[in-house]
Amino acid sequence: MADDSSKPSWLERLSHLLLREPEDREQLIELLHAAYEKNLLDADALAMIEGVMQVSEMQVRDIMIPRSQMDVIDITDPPEKFIPFVIETAHSRFPVIDENKDDVIGILLAKDLLRYYAGDEEFNVRDMLRPAVFIPESKRLNVLLKEFRSNRNHIAVVVDEYGGVAGMVTIEDVLEQIVGDIEDEYDFDETEDNIIQDSNGRYRVKALTEIVDFNDALGTVFSDEEFSTIGGLVVNKFGHLPKRGEHVIFDGYKFTVLRADSRRLHSMLVEQAPESGENAAP
Repeated sequence: MADDSSKPSWLERLSHLLLREPEDREQLIELLHAAYEKNLLDADALAMIEGVMQVSEMQVRDIMIPRSQMDVIDITDPPEKFIPFVIETAHSRFPVIDENKDDVIGILLAKDLLRYYAGDEEFNVRDMLRPAVFIPESKRLNVLLKEFRSNRNHIAVVVDEYGGVAGMVTIEDVLEQIVGDIEDEYDFDETEDNIIQDSNGRYRVKALTEIVDFNDALGTVFSDEEFSTIGGLVVNKFGHLPKRGEHVIFDGYKFTVLRADSRRLHSMLVEQAPESGENAAP
């Protein structure tokens, strides 16, 4: 049996391929793709390396959660009012404001609310707040990631040039740029059709599907005068950017969100709605 230790590792083989030093970023990417084609790198490794290179060129403003979509807690609200909101949104950290989103006074960790359920007589939200970290929109993501790691911080409030709150960003938002979105069984491959029917007669639909194509596939008659994609129509029916698991019923169909992030809707599960639930709110 051959001794595997005598074989060069993938890193050694990659180093050999890169002996001709690239003169710019484009040549480096070409060499990495050549390594992939020679099976020196798998697709995931190539994507992550490219993600790392991309992060060094991106700024916070490119990925931040906009101010309008921030889930925050008002310090003036009693726990019995905001705790159901904490449970519903299922975040681990929340910016806490005093009257408006420009006045962020700290960060509340959801786990600290266990003291409320433990019957802590001295329960006071202000006393549990962690300091909020404020960063400019122009900060580069690689610098932010380094700061997140060194400070053991997971969230930052983004401010504009006038000092107003422009949004927020988390360490998960930055890491997604490197490793990509976490996918599940409901995610589509880029090469798959926009509309796929499952064994139960339901449809998995990409949000970017044109309404005309959706109508052709399901026999619906949705208008495309105001919105061109089915995702745009559904988000309008929600009245807000929905999260995974939310659903809305209208015109005899139930639309359940399968995948969405802080910026857009990606895919939905579409099925006939019970007759009694037509045009119901989620």
